[in-house]
Amino acid sequence: MSTKQNNLKTELVLILILVFFHFMNAQSQPKSSHKNDKRINILFLMSDQHRGDFIGVAGAKWIKTPNLDQLAHEGVLFTKAYCSLPSCLPARASILTGMSPWQHGLISYNNIPDFPVKGPVLFTSAGYRTHAVGKNHFNPMREKNGYQSVELEEGWYTTQKNHEKCDYTIWFEKNAPGKDINASGLNYNDRRGGICFPFEEYLHPTTWTADRAVDFLKSYNGDAPWLLKISFQRPHCPYDPPERWYSKYAGVDIPQSALGEWSEIKYGTTDGSFSTDNNASHGVFPTSEIIESRRSYSASISFVDEQLGRVIAALKERGELENTLILYTSDHGDMLGDHHLWRKCRPYEGSARIPMIIRWPENLNLDAERGQIRNELVELRDIFPTFLDAAGIPKHPLMDGMSMLHILKGEKWRETLDLEHARIYEPDNAWVALTDAKYKYIYFTLTGQEQLFNLDKDPLELINLVDKIEYAENLKLWRKKMAEHLEERGENWVKNGELVVQEKPVFYGKNFPADKK
Repeated sequence: MSTKQNNLKTELVLILILVFFHFMNAQSQPKSSHKNDKRINILFLMSDQHRGDFIGVAGAKWIKTPNLDQLAHEGVLFTKAYCSLPSCLPARASILTGMSPWQHGLISYNNIPDFPVKGPVLFTSAGYRTHAVGKNHFNPMREKNGYQSVELEEGWYTTQKNHEKCDYTIWFEKNAPGKDINASGLNYNDRRGGICFPFEEYLHPTTWTADRAVDFLKSYNGDAPWLLKISFQRPHCPYDPPERWYSKYAGVDIPQSALGEWSEIKYGTTDGSFSTDNNASHGVFPTSEIIESRRSYSASISFVDEQLGRVIAALKERGELENTLILYTSDHGDMLGDHHLWRKCRPYEGSARIPMIIRWPENLNLDAERGQIRNELVELRDIFPTFLDAAGIPKHPLMDGMSMLHILKGEKWRETLDLEHARIYEPDNAWVALTDAKYKYIYFTLTGQEQLFNLDKDPLELINLVDKIEYAENLKLWRKKMAEHLEERGENWVKNGELVVQEKPVFYGKNFPADKK
């Protein structure tokens, strides 16, 4: 072999060796891409008053929620997700703090105070770009509670004279000069259906909220990871979907309201009608009014879903879908006539059970099957602990919520969940409740009335088992569990191991700031 041939052979061997070591080194290093160079983003999607059974993937085949369904198919749907305090302000306090009702103390419908722990503060302090769009429901209205910036749609303030205007109202007046923002005639606790948004769709607050979120995703070019909260006011009243969406539910067989034997006894003698009281909390309403209310409510949900699709499309265009944890939920549900009840603040499934969907990104390296449907008991207090876990930020010690990622990792989870609400609507509507996902026990603190439902056999809560002899031991067990749960609160709640009938309502928990009571 010639010298030239030997040199070529040597060079070839060296090249092969270099290629081999380069390949091995590349395999041992993290893949380098723009997405992986950044920490996980958080896309927090939220609507107001969306009950947990009005979503396609949850079994409601008649409702049109393709974008939420797709998120669940690519992630996980929790079928036993609850709001432990099912009204707007207490629910949002639970989200903000990551704490259980008694721990943060806002167990009644009152303003959110300056809590010692706030999820957005932790993210901002950790170097995240934090931004909130839509409804925050903070007081004063422009209080940020840790978000660096906000763009607000707090529409109900438009009915109050001389109140500060939110960003949506300012934008509406600029883009629709001379038009009445409340031209539909519906108020913000109005259950009437069949009245659609009277202007072009681009002026609707649902569109505006999505527009502002899309703009953030298209324009943000900072190096820091981001937490973007998008909170739609709808499907909360007014039920004012665009005509386009309302017409899509013409002739759709939407389930009628559930009526339990117990509710017929308690509420079945009280007549009601939206024509005389459009924001009633209970009453026997005409079937036609219930149908129209549910139709407009469903159309409002579909409109929100459609706008969520635009937001997710913008995330994909940004190239960060697989570097962003997405969570969708609502603050509470809506009774929609179930058991002759309307609005929220009730312990029943229509009021307290909510959607909870999580789609995790590939970059989180979570070894979990996509498209799961889980029945673990999750709650609003678990949202920010989940975000913190995904972002690698330590959870605040005052947070007693847990990361829902633990469930997907096969780790131990709670077996019982507490729910409650201080007195509201009617003199006897103050209650505490416990559920293990199979049973739900409810104790009305001002009357001593009890309810026990078998959610497995009776998911619509039609039959109160309290007076059923075969459930006597089960009832005693749940009564004991409740006494143990409330014992730390003192003799105003439990005395000598027995539940107390309270003489006066209790509106705050132990940690609620004394100067705000």
